[in-house]
Amino acid sequence: MESVHETTSARPVWVDGRAIALLMAASLTVMANATISPALPGLERLLADDPNAALLTRLLVPAPSLSVALCAPLAGVMADRFGRRRLLLSGVILFIIAGCAGLVLPSLQAIFASRLVLGVAVALIMTAQTALVGDYFTGNHRSALTGLQISARNFGGLVFISLAGWIAALSPRLPFAIYGLAAVFLPLMWRVIVDPAPRSPEAPDARQAEIADRHPTWVALLLLLVILQAATNMIFFVMPTQMSFYLEAAGYDGAIMTGAFLGILMIAGGCSALLYPRIQRATGYPGIFFLAYAAMALGFFLLLQAASTVSLFAAAAAIGTGYALASPSFVALMLELAPARYRGLGGGVLTASIFMGQFCSPLVSSPLIASFGYAGLFHATALLVAAMSVAAGVAGGANWMRTRSVGRP
Repeated sequence: MESVHETTSARPVWVDGRAIALLMAASLTVMANATISPALPGLERLLADDPNAALLTRLLVPAPSLSVALCAPLAGVMADRFGRRRLLLSGVILFIIAGCAGLVLPSLQAIFASRLVLGVAVALIMTAQTALVGDYFTGNHRSALTGLQISARNFGGLVFISLAGWIAALSPRLPFAIYGLAAVFLPLMWRVIVDPAPRSPEAPDARQAEIADRHPTWVALLLLLVILQAATNMIFFVMPTQMSFYLEAAGYDGAIMTGAFLGILMIAGGCSALLYPRIQRATGYPGIFFLAYAAMALGFFLLLQAASTVSLFAAAAAIGTGYALASPSFVALMLELAPARYRGLGGGVLTASIFMGQFCSPLVSSPLIASFGYAGLFHATALLVAAMSVAAGVAGGANWMRTRSVGRP
């Protein structure tokens, strides 16, 4: 009999109800930070009697990231100990409550506290969701779903942020209502998400866990993966944190061009992530990292030459494509490295690295801009990502040569 954590069907993964529920969960995570961005000026005016209004309104966007970075590893341990279903459903319910709280909370301090709680909810959702992808799916289905997750985040972000911009013109509190959309997803998640049955000691995953326990190299490899993902997100997050200031300094209408730039970034990422399974099967992990970082390097080099709107949008498309190709590989590799009983912990640590990279991005990029200008930042970033691409290419070439030498008689 087929277990709940194996998929042998030849049907596309996206017709599986569990996959749809997990993609819904993935779309929620992008909602956490940026959805209220269009409402910030209005909130500052609405609650201007607070002496710290200017500071607190600007902290509302990154506040969930800090909570996720701190809580995700603990959430991963809880997922392994108490089950993924309980954690995912609890996270979604908490997400709805904390996200919508800004509709009625009377002060910026209270709204800021609710944003920290929202980050806890995101930590629960992301760690449980990542572990469930490994529990439910294997092989090509797992690879396809990791790519679809990035598409769901990109297209979900495009829809949620666009909707927030429209309703923020009516009231700066209304964008908080968008978090209530998660209630629409909850019934399907409640129905189809179940915890996988424990495997027998003879099952492949159980044997894998025993081998990994005796030879714990997976821990060191996972640590390297976490560092690489944090660095990748720190580089990518230069786009939403610094581009509006760069475009304004370059003489563009900052708000309009930033919206268009980030929109192209998300559309390009969402579309390219749909191709991830085919590219990964054709090139392997070193090959896809080579292509991903090469595309990001090209994008940052184009920003150095951005003499026109077309070149700016080409840079956005290249960076969005590269990031969307790299991101699914971190999840897929973690699920291959970590034993089944540690998938929650692996997903929690990996989730924390995403948000830690985002949190550190302006702390690193702002001093570089102050010292060397935007050109210096883009040039240094382009060279760094190009070096990462070359390293991936060398690793892929070495792996190919090793495979050929082993295959020779």
